Amino acid sequence: MQTLYNTLSRQKEVLNTIEPGKVRMYSCGPTVYDFYHIGNARTFTTFDMVYRWLTATGYEVNYVRNITDIDDKIIERANENGEPMEALTERMTAAMFEDSDRLKLLRPTHSPRATQYVDAMLDIIRMLEAKGIAYRADPVNNSGDVYYSVRAFPEYGKLSRKNLDDLQAGERVAVASAKRDPLDFVLWKAAKPNEPKWPSIFGDGRPGWHIECSAMCREVLGEEIDIHGGGWDLQFPHHENEIAQSEGVFERGSGKKFARYWMHAAFLNVDQEKMSKSLGNFFTLRDVLDKLDAVQGGETVRFFLMRGHYRSEINYSWDTLEDARQTLLGFYIALKDVPPAQTTLDWSNPYAARFRAALEDDFDTPAAFAVLHELRREINRGASAEMAGLLKALGGTIGLLQDAPEEFVQGAATSAGLDVDALVAERNTSKAAKNFARADEIRKQLDAAGIVLEDKPGGITQWRRK
Repeated sequence: MQTLYNTLSRQKEVLNTIEPGKVRMYSCGPTVYDFYHIGNARTFTTFDMVYRWLTATGYEVNYVRNITDIDDKIIERANENGEPMEALTERMTAAMFEDSDRLKLLRPTHSPRATQYVDAMLDIIRMLEAKGIAYRADPVNNSGDVYYSVRAFPEYGKLSRKNLDDLQAGERVAVASAKRDPLDFVLWKAAKPNEPKWPSIFGDGRPGWHIECSAMCREVLGEEIDIHGGGWDLQFPHHENEIAQSEGVFERGSGKKFARYWMHAAFLNVDQEKMSKSLGNFFTLRDVLDKLDAVQGGETVRFFLMRGHYRSEINYSWDTLEDARQTLLGFYIALKDVPPAQTTLDWSNPYAARFRAALEDDFDTPAAFAVLHELRREINRGASAEMAGLLKALGGTIGLLQDAPEEFVQGAATSAGLDVDALVAERNTSKAAKNFARADEIRKQLDAAGIVLEDKPGGITQWRRK
């Protein structure tokens, strides 16, 4: 029975979906003005894991992760670059998918772009205005911004536990003289020179950030969804505002919820500090992957991001990443030494049952990985192809251990440009000719290049990256 921690109720709950056997899941995606950073990668990997696991255990998952392609940051960056906004967002969207593929993220069922749903955003704003929850800054001249009146929505603050009377004007929300209340937030921004704009009954303009997700979620998944996810920092104001917008159009007393369950991935810290550009410890995922082995890097980062429970902060450093690589390498060495048998998952198997119990307990990946470690030790002791098959099959439910083991352990071509296979063959020939000096010289040369040689029975020598 799948449980998950619901940020809305602050407790674990049994997953009870709107439609039995089906999950409607929405996760906030990237704003495509730059390459996404490893903190984003943690959130995206978390919900990729959730998507894979729910699918593997029999749910039909309709997974939506949006693309924000109209936003203040995008406009600012495009102006800095001296390029059209569309050119910037197309380039960065392509880069986002490239980096996601390297991280072994499955493509979501849908990846809607905000600019494709402006009409849907305007529909919600019209409904909110009709209910007296949205208002125009300048209704007489039909110009200016359109705002959401937070005090007109009695449940505002229920996700983040914010009390409106305790919030200070300007602390998290910009103050504008046209607002009736300094805590009100913008739904529609009046057109400004050299900015993209759309025609509307409120005057030419563009949407605010929060309304974009409400509209895309409603259009693609429906008025009510099962799971809404994102990073921990999105609880307020973004997700709080999404609830206010999406539930604001419901009839009072209807009992409807925009999302039944809210999941939030915790921060990723860098050398024990929160990652930020001001501290100079900001890394894009592409920065990290480009410095790693091309074969091992993507899964290494993925494994690292999943080692800690998704609700616990984890610390990123090159040392912790290397530790993750070595651990993952140990799994692949076991699978190389004992080729996996073709396996159909039997959840009554004791290892499989404990693995499933861990992930059904709010996606407890540390407990699930402990089961995988036990399996690896069993494989190393007993050389069981069936156990190796089970290890691979269980890893596959969350996107791990699916590469060819020999290719993974050898990694990409060495940075020294060595022909490793040729040197290994020469070493074997030297040993056969009792030229042990040359054989030792080759071993030392390969060791310096990060290559480990493993002499097996029958005169077979295998090699792998350190």
